[in-house]
Amino acid sequence: RHSPSGGTIAVVVERRGAQVAATVADGGPGIAEADQGRIFERYEQIEDTPGGVGLGLAISRRLARSMGGDIELASAPGEGARFTLVLPAA
Repeated sequence: RHSPSGGTIAVVVERRGAQVAATVADGGPGIAEADQGRIFERYEQIEDTPGGVGLGLAISRRLARSMGGDIELASAPGEGARFTLVLPAA
């Protein structure tokens, strides 16, 4: 929903020492730096985002942190977004 029609979504899984990281990257509009922290808060969304109630990222980050990991975001307007789930390797 956040990538242009016909765009590419990349999924990369890698080991980072004692952690495993799964990254999902898109070629969408990207996320402004000012919005990057708040989109992980409950009921927060980027203004022009249709649908949803703003709980998905908040719940996901809380679950990741409860398992000793986190969700990282790398993005810039016009350059897409990369969300990375990092968890301890078993």
